[in-house]
Amino acid sequence: MRERLHTATAGGLIARRQRVAMTPLRAHVQLTKETGGQLAEGDGLRKEPVLAVEAVGQACVVRLGGELDLYNAPQVREALAEATADSPQRVVVDLSEVEFIDSTALGVLIEARANLNNRRAFLLAAPGLETQRALEISGLDRHFTVHASVSEALLAKV
Repeated sequence: MRERLHTATAGGLIARRQRVAMTPLRAHVQLTKETGGQLAEGDGLRKEPVLAVEAVGQACVVRLGGELDLYNAPQVREALAEATADSPQRVVVDLSEVEFIDSTALGVLIEARANLNNRRAFLLAAPGLETQRALEISGLDRHFTVHASVSEALLAKV
């Protein structure tokens, strides 16, 4: 429970405390599972963040999607660790299906890049408008190499 302080002035200062219950998204998901409800896309639940991890020649392409944030950062971290484990010639992170990315997920990208011997070989591809904006606002667009498409990233010199 979190307490919220409300104040108002009407000939003086009046203050009262109100308890506000904060219900996380995960509690709703667990409740739905416990009640035997079918979990299907389109019922307000989140998509899996890691859509695919595949080898393309001497590169590894990690395709991400949906909302990347605090709740699914461990899954993204694990997929990127898997992609960088064998030190491929390059790692391309396909962001074309990402709808939202927060600072935690951006931190996961930074961490994965730092784990590569050749940090220039960590490439981002096809960010949507929201993702591109997050990269620009955070200043990370100046630190990551960002390509318009996966094929462009695969052909780029590293």
